[in-house]
Amino acid sequence: MAAIRSEDTADTDAAEARLSPLPLIALESALAAEPMPVVDAEILRAVAPATTGRKAVRQAAIIEEAGSVLRPVLAEHAIDTRRRVAHFLAQIAHESDGFSTTEEYASGAAYEGRLDLGNTEKGDGRRYKGRGLLQLTGRANYREFGGLMGVDLEGEPHRAAEPELSLRIACLYWQRRKINRHADRDDLIRVTRRVNGGLRGLADRRHYLGRAKAALVRLSAHGVARNAEPTGRPVLHRGAGGPAVVALQEALAAAGWPLAIDGDFGPATELAVLGFQSAAGLVADGIVGPATWTALAPPEAVADAARDDEDDDVT
Repeated sequence: MAAIRSEDTADTDAAEARLSPLPLIALESALAAEPMPVVDAEILRAVAPATTGRKAVRQAAIIEEAGSVLRPVLAEHAIDTRRRVAHFLAQIAHESDGFSTTEEYASGAAYEGRLDLGNTEKGDGRRYKGRGLLQLTGRANYREFGGLMGVDLEGEPHRAAEPELSLRIACLYWQRRKINRHADRDDLIRVTRRVNGGLRGLADRRHYLGRAKAALVRLSAHGVARNAEPTGRPVLHRGAGGPAVVALQEALAAAGWPLAIDGDFGPATELAVLGFQSAAGLVADGIVGPATWTALAPPEAVADAARDDEDDDVT
């Protein structure tokens, strides 16, 4: 077992330094307590890369089987907030080549004789090669996790590649290695070290983390929009842009959360929204729905900002 850009990180760091109305530790607590998102095969499809041919067929089968039990299995192992889910999905996406395989492509011969993996008998390297969504590797790991789950993985190692079982193994590994605490801090480096033992494939894991976060935000935003009473104000989230975002940024700045007013709902705006929501006693999800709009700005403020923006375009 072994897209967020650099400028986004810089923006977020700068925003953190400016957000004085709420101690960051309180914001972290609010984020850690956010409700479990509704996740299924659809979220896996949103994170997965496009593939073709046999690889696409295998990817579809893995996503369908693992996705059918995704939410309850994640919840069972306390992978139950947006950050935790995002980091988990990013790691399993990388380890499974975008959900395209549950068995490593190499033969496993490189693990032959690896006593640190418990490979003590001839042929153990190939027999206990990496399998599953987090690439369970080595006789000792097959024995340990098989024993914990009541499945004879040591005697039937091929079973570790079954999508549903491999999801359960990955979640159990995540739970036993206490990776949630690093996901709660949004610490990709420590999460990766706990999964991989090093930082192998970090850029790819970062890419998938960005995709997972964006997909989860879209999913949550759709839920907010679907359940909200019509107010005439749009539901906004990271990735949005335009006059309504300008109005949001101006309202945040007026409320003491200074940030650039550029009409782009990027990481700095998201962080400000999260801080405001937590300070206002709202669910800190980074999504600006009716409750956040009501607490932040009266309806006329949005209309005025939109008119000002249109006037600027005319002049």
